[in-house]
Amino acid sequence: MVIVGGVLLILLLFGPMAYVKWAMARHGDDRPDLPCTAGELARHLLDEAGLPHVTVEPTDQGDHYDPAALAVRLSPEHHDGRSVTAVAVAAHEVAHAVQHRDGARLFNLRLVLARAITPLRGLAIALMTVLPLLGVVAGAGHLVLPSMLLALAVFVLSVGLQLVTLPLEFDASFARALPALRAGGYLAERDLASAQRVLRAAAMTYVAGTFLSLLQLARVIR
Repeated sequence: MVIVGGVLLILLLFGPMAYVKWAMARHGDDRPDLPCTAGELARHLLDEAGLPHVTVEPTDQGDHYDPAALAVRLSPEHHDGRSVTAVAVAAHEVAHAVQHRDGARLFNLRLVLARAITPLRGLAIALMTVLPLLGVVAGAGHLVLPSMLLALAVFVLSVGLQLVTLPLEFDASFARALPALRAGGYLAERDLASAQRVLRAAAMTYVAGTFLSLLQLARVIR
């Protein structure tokens, strides 16, 4: 039973990432027939959405939308690429900028949680591992429970961040990015199906991440 559980955990950890890499590579071939690079498409989609002030930049930090800098950042192979994968990723990140423009409740909630949790995550780990031991050694056992409860509260907020992120990512991909690509005729119907597969694969990483966070929370509580 333990072995089966370990195998399932490994699959949850590495399976989704392996799948998304495979899907992106499968649809990542250069397509000279596409009218523009993904970076140029992102710029066009932002302008169409009334967001000329949001910049499009290459980055080596992974594809993302930075709400503080108001920037859509794409890895070089996507920023300068002409592939279905690059187009799907660019449209997805632009969708996050549109969520920000619209004041989407989940987007704003995620922003608040991320700002609060990111600096506290390391502290939570320290509290849960170091303080109980120090409390016992120093004869201050009464500090153990409060420190553990504080750390647990931060961990619960982290799980909450994952739970908020999941529907936000699905909304960006399937309620915004794909409809925008279809409405603008930026991809043929066959390529739209490929873009959907890329985005679905990427979404699975968030599903797995959320499930793992819930498992970790259950383990901590136990």
